[in-house]
Amino acid sequence: MGCDKALLPFRGGRLVESVARAVGLAAGSAVLVGNPRLYEQLGYPAIPDLYPGDGPLGGILTALDHTSADWNLVAACDMPELSAEFLRLLLDAAGGSAADAVVPMGPSGRPEPLCAVYHRRSHAALERALGRGIRSVRAALENLHAAIAFVPEVTPFQNVNTPEEWAAYAAK
Repeated sequence: MGCDKALLPFRGGRLVESVARAVGLAAGSAVLVGNPRLYEQLGYPAIPDLYPGDGPLGGILTALDHTSADWNLVAACDMPELSAEFLRLLLDAAGGSAADAVVPMGPSGRPEPLCAVYHRRSHAALERALGRGIRSVRAALENLHAAIAFVPEVTPFQNVNTPEEWAAYAAK
């Protein structure tokens, strides 16, 4: 993308603020993973990534390293249409689950592990996957007992990865 997507201007603030607000409303609080100095002006606690360079899997592991909660809602900073209502549905599905993670899957049949709920016990298996060189969160999920939450619509967890996708989204 050429810039920190989290800090893209969005609806009078920053993209990450919109996502963090939805997470906070659904889960009661939100913590950002990344350089705390970049995010200090946003009003959310931020923790440094313990696995820099290891992508989203490292970010998930960092969040799980710092939590005392059993279930942890993880959402990528580049999903502009996330809503607290959608995230509450995921949390509700996790609350009664014996799984290690609850991952939404839309009509495409592809799980979306960057908008999912991870149990703290999933940390060890995810860390082993990273230690074996696995960087893909979807591939790392194969080491977990993951429950799938089918959702009829992919809009809540569509993300923006390129300047062109952002321009098309921002033009809406």
